[in-house]
Amino acid sequence: MKPWLFDILACPIDKHFPLKLYIFSFETKTNDFNNFIEVFDKRNIDFIKQEDLIEVSEENGNLLIKDNIIIERTNLKNYITLILSSINELDNVSDRTNNKLSKKCFKTIQSLIKPKIQEFLKNINPSQLNEIIPELYFLNKIKTETEIESGLLFCQKCNRWYPILETIPQMLPDEFRNEEKEIEFLQNNRNLLNEEFFNQDLKPFNI
Repeated sequence: MKPWLFDILACPIDKHFPLKLYIFSFETKTNDFNNFIEVFDKRNIDFIKQEDLIEVSEENGNLLIKDNIIIERTNLKNYITLILSSINELDNVSDRTNNKLSKKCFKTIQSLIKPKIQEFLKNINPSQLNEIIPELYFLNKIKTETEIESGLLFCQKCNRWYPILETIPQMLPDEFRNEEKEIEFLQNNRNLLNEEFFNQDLKPFNI
């Protein structure tokens, strides 16, 4: 499951959004996270633009932009607003892995990238777009090119949890879920969740 998918997932039972996402492991290699960080730190705009990850065009005097997060061309102000919304979804993500670089990536988004994008939105200036291109590149890499191997989605409205197994969110109705296998999943990952989580009225199963 790519983190971008989390932006649009709602609980299939009560339609609550956003969910809470606990990440237990990544399929993405540690070296990939390191590469994302290195490109961001170097801020080589020409190198970043070679990937064509962020597409900028002009139409009738208006600057239009799209990328792998905002997949339809939109004007700069709307684009930045939508990007900030996508960043805000990360407030509901908890990286429980032992991967120091993935944690650094999420921290970078919250502590460095989010404030800079917020400031850019206050004073939209198309001529200064290059100032945030590395931020947009980094966000796209984390949101759309990393892969969550194992984790858990949690609905804070109905207390239902859904496992992520081998990159696939398992979001079946209660009657189609395998109690034995899913309790085993909880047991195997108990050390990645705190007791407060298990003290809730978890549905459809708890340990």
